[in-house]
Amino acid sequence: MFVIPLYNVLIVPHVNMYVKVSEFKEFALKEPALYEDVVLLIAKEQRDRHAYQKNDFYDIGVRGQVIAISEDGFVTIHSASRVHIDAVHINTDATIDVETTPLEDIADLSPEEMQPHLAAIKEALADFAKDFDWGARVLPMIEGFQTMEDAAVSLSPWLTTTNEDRYEVLTHASRHERMLALERILYAFIEIAKAGAEAAEMQKIEYEQNMKEQALRHQIEVLQRELDEMHPENLSELEQFATKIQTLPLNAQAKAEAEKVLRRLKQENGTGNEYALLYDYMEYLLSMPWKRQRAKKIDVAYAKKVLDEDHYGLKKVKTRVIQQIAVMSLKKKQAGSILLFVGAPGTGKTSVGQSIARALKRKYVRVSLGGVRDEADIRGHRRTYIGAMAGRIADGLHKVGVNNPVMVLDEVDKLSASYNGDPASALLEVLDPEQNNTFVDHYLNVPFDLSDVFFICTANSTDTIPAPLLNRMEVIEFSGYTMEDKLEIAKRHLIKKSLDQSGLKEGALVLSDETLRTLIEDFTMEAGVRGLRKRIDALCRSAAVRVATGEKPPFTIVPEDLREWLDMQPYLHEHILSEKRPGVVTGLAWTQAGGDILFIEALFTKGSGKLVLTGKLGDVMKESAYLATSLVKALFPDKAALFKENDLHIHVPDGAVPKDGPSAGITLTTAIASLVTGRAVAPTYAMTGEVALRGAVTAIGGLQEKLMAAQRAGITTVLIPKENERDLADIDEKITAPLTIIPVEDVHEVLRIVGILDAAQPAE
Repeated sequence: MFVIPLYNVLIVPHVNMYVKVSEFKEFALKEPALYEDVVLLIAKEQRDRHAYQKNDFYDIGVRGQVIAISEDGFVTIHSASRVHIDAVHINTDATIDVETTPLEDIADLSPEEMQPHLAAIKEALADFAKDFDWGARVLPMIEGFQTMEDAAVSLSPWLTTTNEDRYEVLTHASRHERMLALERILYAFIEIAKAGAEAAEMQKIEYEQNMKEQALRHQIEVLQRELDEMHPENLSELEQFATKIQTLPLNAQAKAEAEKVLRRLKQENGTGNEYALLYDYMEYLLSMPWKRQRAKKIDVAYAKKVLDEDHYGLKKVKTRVIQQIAVMSLKKKQAGSILLFVGAPGTGKTSVGQSIARALKRKYVRVSLGGVRDEADIRGHRRTYIGAMAGRIADGLHKVGVNNPVMVLDEVDKLSASYNGDPASALLEVLDPEQNNTFVDHYLNVPFDLSDVFFICTANSTDTIPAPLLNRMEVIEFSGYTMEDKLEIAKRHLIKKSLDQSGLKEGALVLSDETLRTLIEDFTMEAGVRGLRKRIDALCRSAAVRVATGEKPPFTIVPEDLREWLDMQPYLHEHILSEKRPGVVTGLAWTQAGGDILFIEALFTKGSGKLVLTGKLGDVMKESAYLATSLVKALFPDKAALFKENDLHIHVPDGAVPKDGPSAGITLTTAIASLVTGRAVAPTYAMTGEVALRGAVTAIGGLQEKLMAAQRAGITTVLIPKENERDLADIDEKITAPLTIIPVEDVHEVLRIVGILDAAQPAE
């Protein structure tokens, strides 16, 4: 028995089939006349005869007999019954042997029942063929069809069916069901052929239109499935790209770029490096949030509620944020300035951004800019570079999936320029409402509209932010929290969060107000509450250990227990000096950890008039020291000999801590004047302010933090620049009430107040 595997051919029982002599001999390796019985198998894939494996065939075939060999090169095989393929043996000469079991048909179809179906098919085929030039030649063949199997096998080379569809016909034991399956295939063939030939004729009756659409859909599915089998690059994904290009609301440039890249993808080999790069780009481009989000109704009252729930204090900040939200509510779109939150670490800058997103019912995304020194981190890398990727702005939008999030650009003061460009300059376009509606990321290489993004920037200081970038933003100061603010924040937010993160139930840890005050004053040194959160976390972890080892909560912690629970010593805060001495004056400083006091110490040593500066001073403070020295020389010309015969040594403890800033001028001047006159300044005085060479006292920043430090250190009288007097209205009365705050305008006024100049002594 000889086995012939056939691919893409309809095989049915009880009909004459035709196989090319060359194909027959390829598998038989001998002349067809030497064979009588054969088995026809349906191959799952078309292969070379030497490449066939046992699993390459379906489980059902047809037994047949060779009945004729024609002169035109065809072998006529009459198919008989269906057989189940029990086993397949591939011989060394590439011939195939099978073990089969006969399958019985269910004889439930009489010739009388089949005739109406066959007549309808023949009529449909004849009706279709008559409109073509070749129709007259095929009409006799159509009339000669005796069974539905005859018609199907004769038209097999032109049927657009899959192997699965052809195999399904053989699975029917019922001859009636098999006839209906063949009928469906033939009708589909007729309708597909009609649709292809009559594509220009759009006006048909409703039934014909429905059949045509169904046939076309079926044809597309079949062709696409065959293409997927032929091409490993998976063309269906490229078709998905094409669909997205047509359906997404891309702008004109983006659509043109996408179509260009798609054409290149179709030309590329699916396994090449270029294909992978183009594919990644196309996937990234089409997954960007091109669709404009419908503006949600902004509820100002709800926004106020959210901000008050999430943050205690920050009255000035929340007022400004609500103003911007109110403007957006009235204009029904993104409006207002780009906000820049400036303040010490832990004062709530980033978390306020999260609250704004919740208040506006928008998605939130944070982009960290700390340490960025490459312009491509903002604008993206051009695709000509290996490893190119989108910039942080575009990537943030890609990840969040909408084009109107609240985007927090964190640590903009930590940007730095390098040979790779200036990231701060790249941010100018991002944050300019007049330009960012056509922002171009170099990786995407097409404009993207950023005008709906609510940008919020954060920084610890504005000193390092370039002026053009700073000009794009509205600065909102985050002042340090007062003791009462920290106490309330701990009670309302921090303790609950720490208990939850430690796996403890509410009430497992009892911290009185007195304990919290001690924790804030002696175990933290900061303007914000980040350090306080860490200390409360440490207390909760210690409590968790006790619970895990069998102790039962609640645990009440008193101030005396903090040393043991935290396993750390309290911080040593600076306090006022116990006695006064000439040349030593208390100043006030702002640091990223909040306010602090510092002592300016001046001393004459035998020398040649040099100025010696120690204490790790920055350039600004060094200049202030030179200026103060010149100013004192001018104020006290009768003391000129002291400066000529001695070296002036100025020191600012602690020596290992870097110090800089434009607010030590009057302290330096007063310390040198005290040394020169021999008149000591009382330790209860502290001062802050820069001086000009003409003697004027100029404004400073961080006033609230400095006043808090003065109060903590036991200072009773603080001298501040007259220009900062208006800032007192924004400072909590609990800070200012214990202090005597004296605004001053020039150095002479300062020296009179502290007793270096007599009240009646005229200014030079």
